[in-house]
Amino acid sequence: MLVQPTISVPIQEALDNNQPVVALESTLITHGLPYPLNVETALAMEAAVREAGALPATIAILKGAIAVGITPAQIKSLAQAPPDSVRKCSRRDLPIAIALDQDGATTVAGTMIIAAMAGIKFFATGGIGGVHRGQPHDVSADLLEFGRTPVAVVSSGAKSILDLPLTLEVLETNGVPVLGYRTSVLPAFYSAQTNLPVDQRVESPEEAAAIIRAADAIGAKHGLLITVPVPSDKELNAEIAEKAITQATNEAESAGIAGKNITPYVLSRVSELTDGASMAANIALLVNNARVAGEIALAYSRG
Repeated sequence: MLVQPTISVPIQEALDNNQPVVALESTLITHGLPYPLNVETALAMEAAVREAGALPATIAILKGAIAVGITPAQIKSLAQAPPDSVRKCSRRDLPIAIALDQDGATTVAGTMIIAAMAGIKFFATGGIGGVHRGQPHDVSADLLEFGRTPVAVVSSGAKSILDLPLTLEVLETNGVPVLGYRTSVLPAFYSAQTNLPVDQRVESPEEAAAIIRAADAIGAKHGLLITVPVPSDKELNAEIAEKAITQATNEAESAGIAGKNITPYVLSRVSELTDGASMAANIALLVNNARVAGEIALAYSRG
């Protein structure tokens, strides 16, 4: 028997009535931001989705149960839990967390899987995983998930601590369209611009929704990546960001930090090195991406 997610009543009613729903991840709550910023940001993302005309569905694993549409109280509980008490759940971790009745925070890949199980087509996050700098064989499971799970993901590209050209190459290999929302180039998470072109620029929620409908019409089994630049008033100077990222990455390598621990370490260290400017950019783009995802989901629902 297949394990079925527990979907909150409002989310299930919205899905039953073809109303727009946007999935939100939970890793940012448990591993991405410190308390209480993690709670404030998670709730601000939910509010942004609602303001755009859609319903937010934050996803997590609660004592082994897949939960779609967790409550504010559950968000706060996860936010205050010690990070090592909550499993960071990508594809490989989901069966472990479910079988052992663990709490789990879903990554991009984990959230895509559960969103698809629940029938949710849209997902908003900050930055996706990718290929790690200097380690071309260290490829995030997020990229592989895009090739096999038909969910449209709105993000500010891949985290700029990664190797962005190689990340785009892996997405191309997996047949994943990369759209630029009012941009012709891939955003670099903290910064709006790179010299890396996207596959197609779209100017409106309606244009993005039309491409997603076309993917549906041809029976595409892959996801789509819709990239949105960080809001200009919170954008981090590209040179400052790159200097901090290089230093943090070198420090991680010297300390022997590897695998899934690299990203949270580097993000935290970059925040320290930029006096919190990178964290402010991160929060701003998370909320903005949630709003854009809500707008695209609404346009899609209107057909």
